[in-house]
Amino acid sequence: MSDSLSAATALPAHELFPVLAADGARAELLLQRPASEATQTVYWLPALGVAAKHYLPLAQALAERGIAVAIHEWRGIGSSDKRADRHQDWGYRQLLEDDIPAGIAALRARLPRGRLLLGGHSLGGQLAALYASVHPRDVAALLVVASGSPYWRQFPQGRLLWLAYASAPWLARLVGHLPGRRIGFGGNEARQLIDDWARTGRTGRYAAAGMAVDFEALMGQLELPIIGVRMHDDWLAPQASLSWLLGKMPRSPNTQQVMTAGQLGIERADHFGWMKAPEAVAMRIAQWLHAQTSGSGT
Repeated sequence: MSDSLSAATALPAHELFPVLAADGARAELLLQRPASEATQTVYWLPALGVAAKHYLPLAQALAERGIAVAIHEWRGIGSSDKRADRHQDWGYRQLLEDDIPAGIAALRARLPRGRLLLGGHSLGGQLAALYASVHPRDVAALLVVASGSPYWRQFPQGRLLWLAYASAPWLARLVGHLPGRRIGFGGNEARQLIDDWARTGRTGRYAAAGMAVDFEALMGQLELPIIGVRMHDDWLAPQASLSWLLGKMPRSPNTQQVMTAGQLGIERADHFGWMKAPEAVAMRIAQWLHAQTSGSGT
């Protein structure tokens, strides 16, 4: 497969359309279609605290390779009508049960045909795996970029991370939300969301308060092809972190690839830098997807 369409083929303008969650939360879904009819659509989940619009370059790079991309907006970020504070709180349960299903349904109303691929960056990659484990028949493949489990034992600076996982929920309860903008981590995040995230960081296991779901067991049964793209200079998602996440899905054949700064054309291949130059990442994903659909994937 050619790694891109003809340079003369212009992409249509991206679209924004409203999504209404079951509990009344509202946000906008960003959709980038390719120039021709898409047979594959990626539903993309951002990193913690990152607005959907920042992934438009990635969506355009994938659309240039014939893949439609819909970018989810997290509750509390960007176009969302919610903001975390002492009076508004949510966790993984609302994201997995209310927001993501509503976004996928809105996407399917506009693009009803074709394979649905679930992808994500950082926390988005983790929640993509959790969602797929609960809805395995709805997803054809998983795309995990600059992501991995936050389990403290998988990091060289693990003891410091354990302290952060212990203190972040306490700080969120004290303030009413995690003041991520002030401390330089994520956005202003909801208390229960940080509690769910920090629990995984401390224990290495996934759970969501209010959901009677054994994610560990469901991930162990999941059978989907997965590509894990790691950034060479990414201390927030090192090799051990990605391997710990993928290791929870032993029945899902995975391909792990590493992107260097030279391959990306940037100074450092770190957790967020790749977003400004996503062409090489899009090419790797498109090539892998082509191998899967042609029957030559591993």
